[in-house]
Amino acid sequence: MTAPHTPPVPGPLSGLRVLDLATLFAGPLAATLLGDFGAEVIKVEHPRRPDPSRGHGPAKDGVGLWWKLLGRNKKNLTLDLADPGGREVLLRLAAGADVVVENFRPGTLEKWELGWDELSAANPRLVLARVTGFGQFGPYARRPGFGTLAEAMSGFAALTGEADGPPTLPPFGLADSIAALTTAYAVMAALRGREATGRGQVVDMAIIEPLLTVLGPQPLWYDQLGYVQPRTGNRSPNNAPRNTYRTADGRWVAVSASAQSVAERVLRLVGRPELAGEPWFATGAGRAAHADELDAAVGGWIARHDRDEVIAVFEKAEAAVAPVQDIRDVMADEQYRALGSITEVPDDELGTVRMQNVLFRLSETPGAIRWAGRPHGADTDEVLTGLGLTGDEIAGLRAAGAL
Repeated sequence: MTAPHTPPVPGPLSGLRVLDLATLFAGPLAATLLGDFGAEVIKVEHPRRPDPSRGHGPAKDGVGLWWKLLGRNKKNLTLDLADPGGREVLLRLAAGADVVVENFRPGTLEKWELGWDELSAANPRLVLARVTGFGQFGPYARRPGFGTLAEAMSGFAALTGEADGPPTLPPFGLADSIAALTTAYAVMAALRGREATGRGQVVDMAIIEPLLTVLGPQPLWYDQLGYVQPRTGNRSPNNAPRNTYRTADGRWVAVSASAQSVAERVLRLVGRPELAGEPWFATGAGRAAHADELDAAVGGWIARHDRDEVIAVFEKAEAAVAPVQDIRDVMADEQYRALGSITEVPDDELGTVRMQNVLFRLSETPGAIRWAGRPHGADTDEVLTGLGLTGDEIAGLRAAGAL
């Protein structure tokens, strides 16, 4: 194994042990986020059915690239949890762990006699994070649940797209990613609670819920006003100008004028200061009601200038603008480069890979990527030997199909 990156100091979650039993994608990403800040994460995969993310998306030389990101900072163990031998190993691992992350359908762990009763008996201080599409109870609980369904059910798709177009789903795992962030936060809250009570607890994370919160005051608006926000494309129903605009050289920029002062600067910049003097311009809602007029003014000016000139002029005027970038632009962007948002990670299979860095910077106990996603089962013997199993015991489990 390539020598891991050595962080300058132990991460703030150093000393925590996390068992990642989950697949696709919210649960595993939550475990990745914990591992990025020092937790020891042991990824448990079925011996004959690896995590499907290993086969999602493009691969290089037969090596799945998504897994390199999702599996970073994780040791890899194979274990058949439905096998009696695998069950016993999992309970031994749980006895020395702090967190278990799983995303099986409700009742699956219980079927294997690995539910909360058994896990908490093995370790009363354990936190069990259960990540499912619809939660552990309710009429939909046992349905198959994926992020796409959450994006549809939460109201996100109904809000997204052009006014006269269909509801639009994101082309990436938005709901899963937001649920992963929320799960990592929930785990930390549960661990903090453990400090006060001495006991672990269950985290019930339904993927349909975090995205609903991210969508803002939709329930309040409907409850109090009967208001249902329509699809408005790139426009905002709360302020204007706010859109993407094509430049003279065929590229695109995004402009946001949420603040009144910024909106005024934009209109002066594009040569239409008289619009800023209109009574309706004084509120975001008033500007949103005149979005056609404002977009014509702003878009018309931008269409006569190349993108770099647009950005330079907007920046000089302290007006909010950004280029619409694809991943090629992101990889070369000077601000991302300054922040170290994309980092190089040595890898045994691919040499060096570039991927997103840890999510945020801590001044005293920073996170670190110690290694990229490892091969299926790469650390099985190491983990089980550390658990106290002998070579003969490991061989026996492997012969029985538990590993």
